[in-house]
Amino acid sequence: MKINLTSVMVTDQQQALEFYTEKLGFIKNQDVPMGEHRWLTVVSPEGAAGVELLLEPLGFAPAKDFQRQLYEAGIPFASFESADLDTEWQTLKKQGVVFKGEPQEMGGVNMVVFDDTVGNLICLVEKTS
Repeated sequence: MKINLTSVMVTDQQQALEFYTEKLGFIKNQDVPMGEHRWLTVVSPEGAAGVELLLEPLGFAPAKDFQRQLYEAGIPFASFESADLDTEWQTLKKQGVVFKGEPQEMGGVNMVVFDDTVGNLICLVEKTS
């Protein structure tokens, strides 16, 4: 068994696509119209083949509440891995990505949290052990 698709809930699919491709360097994979929304996925050029991230529109009221409460509590919705966190952090900061602090060591990983501009906090980690 393997993961082939996971999602991140977004307040605006187009804004999410721009952030995830232009800032994070992901690549648009699927973009299929589905009424007022789209089946919109991105992939990481560094990730495993076939693993997609769905930029899922918030169309369900309880999901909106869940996303907002996670954000307000400072809890990341997802976690992405970097091979060189310090370099990635500096690069992303120069591109305007907003971080919630500086990288810190936490139990075998270096980590830092950023705002994805569409309602989520995302944790960026580098394994250190």
